[in-house]
Amino acid sequence: MAGVVVTSRLPGTAVERLRAEHEVRYRDEDSPVPAADRPVLLAGAEAVVVTLGHRVDAAFLDAAGPGLKVVANVAVGYDNVDLDACRERGVVVTNTPGVLTDATADIAFSLVLMVTRRLAEAEREVRSGRPWGFGMFQLLGTSVHGKAIGILGPGAIGLATARRARAFGMSVLLSGRSAPDPQAVADLDAEVVGADELLGRSDVVSVHVPLSAATRHLVDAAALARMKPTAFLVNTARGPVVDEAALVAALEGGRLAGAGLDVFEDEPRVHPGLLARDDVVLLPHIGSATVETRAAMAGLAADNVLAVLAGREPPTPVR
Repeated sequence: MAGVVVTSRLPGTAVERLRAEHEVRYRDEDSPVPAADRPVLLAGAEAVVVTLGHRVDAAFLDAAGPGLKVVANVAVGYDNVDLDACRERGVVVTNTPGVLTDATADIAFSLVLMVTRRLAEAEREVRSGRPWGFGMFQLLGTSVHGKAIGILGPGAIGLATARRARAFGMSVLLSGRSAPDPQAVADLDAEVVGADELLGRSDVVSVHVPLSAATRHLVDAAALARMKPTAFLVNTARGPVVDEAALVAALEGGRLAGAGLDVFEDEPRVHPGLLARDDVVLLPHIGSATVETRAAMAGLAADNVLAVLAGREPPTPVR
């Protein structure tokens, strides 16, 4: 039986399914594996299941040894995995797309509503214990109805967010490296435009691009300067896609109305210039955090491991 290492706690039945067919070393913790523990934990592994907080680099792979066949990442993004190092060693890398689309889109549009309607600020006011009462000018927000949402990265999650925006009466602008699905464009009555035009016309910009060298700081000072001063930025993709220092400067300068962030440039650290701002909503990377979604992610990772160890093509390989 092949050796499978699961580096952190997983929900659902994924671990039991792996144990039914293979010997499993299960690390019942959430924190990344300390470098000193890698040789013992990973030695002789043929498959490793990791979550987003675990960096899989050359040293990690060397600790597992030459028998490693597959790294199953329990996330749709795989910026925590050194793909070149895996390819050099003939290690298959898999991810978990599809199963978290709706959950993440729900959070993206929740952030749209939270920041435009000042919901987090309002909730804090009630909890503060300070006297309050209804007033015509109390916590006035901005309606999304009739406004434009720009989707930077119209993949599965971006398009799912756009569908939610359409249900709230928003028009949709799409921009990405690849042309979006024509049927989805038609169904959304969307416009496909360049990134600069999207930034300039959108009342809300929602970021859905994967993190790569090309997208790091895609939303930088120049991009933020193209946005309307009345516009809002939402990011549920990866933190480093947005230059947080530039975002803070834009907010402090009144050049942006607000931001809703589920991801951060240096997680779990958050830029101190964001923490005290009422025009920013901050969530702790919970885009896929439903019981059903996280169990499905773990289950798909298990499917990938079982397929590779059985000599089959995994359902969701990273190409």
